[in-house]
Amino acid sequence: MDITGKTVVIAGLGVSGTSLAEVLRERGAHVIGVDERKPEADLHSFDAIDWDTVDYVMSSPVFNPRTPFVLEAQRRGIPVMSEVEFAWRLRVDSAHTGRPAGWIGITGTNGKTSTTEMTSAMLTACGLDAPCAGNIASGNMAMSLSRCATNPAHDVLCVELSSFQLHFTDSLALDCAAITNIADDHLDWHGGRENYAADKAKVFHGVKRALVYNADDALVTAKAEAAEPAEGCLKVGFTLHEPEAGQIGVADGWIVDRSGVAGGEPGETTRIAPIAEFTHLTEPDGTIYPHLLADALTALALVLGYGADKAKALEALKAFHPGGHRIETVAATAADAQGRTIRFVDDSKATNAHAANASLTSFADGSVVWIAGGLAKGSRFEHLVADRKATIKAAVIIGKDQRPMLDAFAASAPDTPLTVIDPEPNGTVMDRAVEAAGAYAEPGDVVLMAPACASMDQFVSYADRGNRFADAARRWVKAHGED
Repeated sequence: MDITGKTVVIAGLGVSGTSLAEVLRERGAHVIGVDERKPEADLHSFDAIDWDTVDYVMSSPVFNPRTPFVLEAQRRGIPVMSEVEFAWRLRVDSAHTGRPAGWIGITGTNGKTSTTEMTSAMLTACGLDAPCAGNIASGNMAMSLSRCATNPAHDVLCVELSSFQLHFTDSLALDCAAITNIADDHLDWHGGRENYAADKAKVFHGVKRALVYNADDALVTAKAEAAEPAEGCLKVGFTLHEPEAGQIGVADGWIVDRSGVAGGEPGETTRIAPIAEFTHLTEPDGTIYPHLLADALTALALVLGYGADKAKALEALKAFHPGGHRIETVAATAADAQGRTIRFVDDSKATNAHAANASLTSFADGSVVWIAGGLAKGSRFEHLVADRKATIKAAVIIGKDQRPMLDAFAASAPDTPLTVIDPEPNGTVMDRAVEAAGAYAEPGDVVLMAPACASMDQFVSYADRGNRFADAARRWVKAHGED
C-alpha cells in the first residue's frame, strides 16, 4: 500500500490510533487526528473535516458503524478501515525470511488473550520472533499492530482480533486463524447477533495453513463449515470431548489429535501428551479448568498448523502460566487438619456471563462463594445462575448496576444466600465484598471473583478490579489465617 501523499483521518487517538498516525506520517501520508477529548488532536469535531481532501479513514472501535462520520465517509466512497486493515496492507518483509511475517489471528467472545499468549510462547520457544499484538493488554508483551507489521525483526505476529476491529477489516488472508467461541456480547455495537458473528467469521476468509474452530460451539462450527480458506488449508475442530475425525480433543486424560495437525494422518488417533503435565490447566486436585484447556487446544492447533516443532511447542505450553486476572489464586488461609484451605481466586477478566460460566465450571458443587456484578451492559444472568446454582454456595453482589444479577438469583436460585454490597463509598467496595465473602467461606471453599460484568462502574479496568480484590483478600487472610 503506497500511502505517500494520501490524506488519512484518524478517528480516535487511543493507543492504536496514535501509533498508526506515527507509522503513516513516517511513510509520507498527511494525517488528520480527530478526537473530541485529546488536546493534541488536529481537530476536535468531526464536523470540521474537509471531506473533499480525505482518501482514507481509520476508525477506532469506540465508534460503531452507524456513527455519522462513518456513514458520511461511506456515502462519499471513502474507505473506512481498522488499524488491522492498515497494518495488513502496510506490512513489510521480515529481515530473516525476506517475505512478510506470518500472521496468526485469534478471535472469539472469550479466551482470545490466553490463546494469543500461549501461541506466542510456543512459537518463541521454537526460535521465532513472535510477539503478541492487536487487541491485547498484557503489559510489555503487547505491541501496537501497525508497529509490529512494519518491523522487519518479526517472523510471525500472534494477533488478538476483536469483533470491532474485524468489522472494518476486509482483506486479511491469515496463515492460521481461530474462533474460540461466540456468545452474545457487544450486540448493540454490531446491531445484532448475526452481525456480530459475521464480523468474527471474517478471520476465516482465505486462511492459508490452519483454520481452527470450536467444535463444541454450533455457531462457530457453522461459520467454519461455511468458510472459504485457501486450497490446502487444514480445518481443525477443537473439543473438550473425545475428538472425531478432523478434531483435536481429550481422551483418557490425554490430549489427542485426529485432524492430522499433530503429524498423523487425518482420522488417525495421535496421542500428544497427558493433561496432567500442563499444571496451569488444572486445579491442585487435578480438576481441569475447561476454558483454559480449550485455549490450550486452540493454541496448540494453531502452532502445529503453522509448522512449529511439536516437542519444543509442548515444552513451552507445559511451562506457560496465564496472565494476571485469569483464574489466579491470589491468597489462601493456612491448611486445617484435613489439609483444606480457603482460597481466593481472581478471574476479573470474566467480564461477561459466558466467561463467568466457564470459570464457575472449574470448581466442585457447593464450594464457591461468588463475587459477582458490575456494569451489566444490558446482559441478563438467569441462565448463568440456573446452570451454576449447584456450584454457588453463596454470592456477594457488587456494582452500581445490581438489579440484573439480583433478578437472576430471584428467578433461578432464590434459596442461595446473598449479600448485597452498597456501592458507596466506592473506595471500600472490594474490602467490604471480600469481608462478606469470607464470612460465608469454610475450609475447602473458594472465594471466586468472576463478576460476569464490566468493571468501569467502580474501577479503572478489570485489572484494577482484580488487583483490589487480591489486596483485599491478602488483608483478609492476614486477619483470619495466614497462608
